This record gives sequence, C-alpha cells and structure tokens, in this order.
Amino acid sequence: QVQLVESGGGLVQPGGSLRLSCAASGIIFRFYTMRWYRQAPGKQRELVAQITSGGNTYYVDTVKGRFTISRDNAKNTGYLQMNTLSPEDTAVYYCNIPTDFWGQGTQVTVSS
Repeated sequence: QVQLVESGGGLVQPGGSLRLSCAASGIIFRFYTMRWYRQAPGKQRELVAQITSGGNTYYVDTVKGRFTISRDNAKNTGYLQMNTLSPEDTAVYYCNIPTDFWGQGTQVTVSS
C-alpha cells in the first residue's frame, strides 16, 4: 500500500532553518504531484507548497521566498526546505499526494 513518512521536524529558534523529508513507497512517485500542508493548533489545515511531476511549484504567500519545495524521484522523496522560520510557522507539517495519501505529520516548533 501507499505509505508516506515525514521526517526532519523539531524545535528551532526564530530565524533558523529546517528541512523536512517525505519518503514515499508503494507508488510510482515521479508520476504524481506532491504537496506539503500544515496545521497549527486551533487552525485549519492549509496548503503550504506543491510540486508537480514536471517540477512546477506553488507556494502560499506567507512562505514565498523562505520555503523551497523539491523532489528527488530517484529516491522517491520530497523535501521542504524552510528558512527564516518564525513562530507563526509552528505547526504539524504533512506531506500529501493528492488526494488520498497522507503522511503521519511531523511537528515543527519555532521558539526561542
């Protein structure tokens, strides 16, 4: 079956960086769009970034210029490089292959 496993979350100070990874199995990864969502406490899950099978990218305005989504099809893995993090980026981050496949989430906490 399809499995997505996120890693790379943690606690970081404001202004710091993290790189999230999403390892996919049970699917021909290179054929699919991959998305990163996040959900902060008390808020709805929101789409953060997307990368298509062809490499086209989308970012929500609040992360443009700070986050970079990428993929390595040979490794069946997607990434989210997050720079200049702020407390407002604190959330559980999920990778998704539209529409049905989700990872378990990884916590990102930005705090001094």
